[in-house]
Amino acid sequence: MCSATIAWRRPAPRCRVDRVGPAGRAARRARLHSAPRRPAVLPDPLSLLLQRFPLHAAVFHVGEICGIHDFDRDDRRGHFHLIRQGPVTLADADGRRVRIDEPTLLFMPRPEFHRLVANRRHGADVVCAEVSVAGGGVNPVTDALPALVQVPLAELGGIEPLLSSMQAEAFGGPQSPGASSPTQASALGRQAALDRLCELVLIRLLRHCMAAGQLQPGTLAGLADPRLGRALAAVHAAPARMWTLDAMADIAGLSRARFALRFHAQVGQTPAEYLARWRVGLAQGLLRAGRPLKAIAPEVGYGSSAALTRAFQRHTGRAPTAWLRETLDQIDATHAHTGS
Repeated sequence: MCSATIAWRRPAPRCRVDRVGPAGRAARRARLHSAPRRPAVLPDPLSLLLQRFPLHAAVFHVGEICGIHDFDRDDRRGHFHLIRQGPVTLADADGRRVRIDEPTLLFMPRPEFHRLVANRRHGADVVCAEVSVAGGGVNPVTDALPALVQVPLAELGGIEPLLSSMQAEAFGGPQSPGASSPTQASALGRQAALDRLCELVLIRLLRHCMAAGQLQPGTLAGLADPRLGRALAAVHAAPARMWTLDAMADIAGLSRARFALRFHAQVGQTPAEYLARWRVGLAQGLLRAGRPLKAIAPEVGYGSSAALTRAFQRHTGRAPTAWLRETLDQIDATHAHTGS
């Protein structure tokens, strides 16, 4: 009796599914996939900025320096000097000198000629790196930083483990299983590890500057403002949206007039100017990645490649193709000069 009952009932669901048909089954699957999920967590404003304009560090010295070491002006890359043990004197082309006696991080986002001077007998323990940001030159990550950022390491909380890891990578660590010699083990991935650790130190520095207010008008200063930061994060997350002053002010919880005044004071541009520059900056990165202009335009908020070209020329003084050609030529010349 039970098995007959089961045999009679089992076909029923299949009949109902078959009557629904392929379209109905697809709709049912769609309803299942559209069931409530955990809301997506947007990246914090600084993470989102660094996703769009990532930092790239290239460590070229870890260890002792003695005497005088000169560094040329650089329009496309910043200079990072981490003084672990001094003293060291930082001097510029105009003769200004800064003596550094305690462990200190120096970052020059737009470096002019400068030199580090250490005692010839006792030397100094330093880490030196070049830092580039996607887009090169002036960019939203460093535009709010002063020409020289000088922060004692004691003020950068939690930095010591990163420095210890950097020291271990630079001078070797314990041998890993399977390596044929300690020398090989300590060298595997060393440069990549040093570069990534340097980038982590830089992120700590950006956090510190935002929290301590060590900024001039620019993107980071806007992100550090609780109200403006919400509006900027929304713009950064959805550059193709048809943004208006009302929409940005509403996200910030301010009136149009207050938002416009506060934005200009903190960021140094009007909201419309900033939006256009942000979109052009994104377009520059996509052009360098090989994307065609026609595909880039709607992605960054322009209805046509002609509209994007006009905005591009207003903000860079060059058409996109001319800018890209010049940029690639500069990169090739830099690589040829450095031998990289």
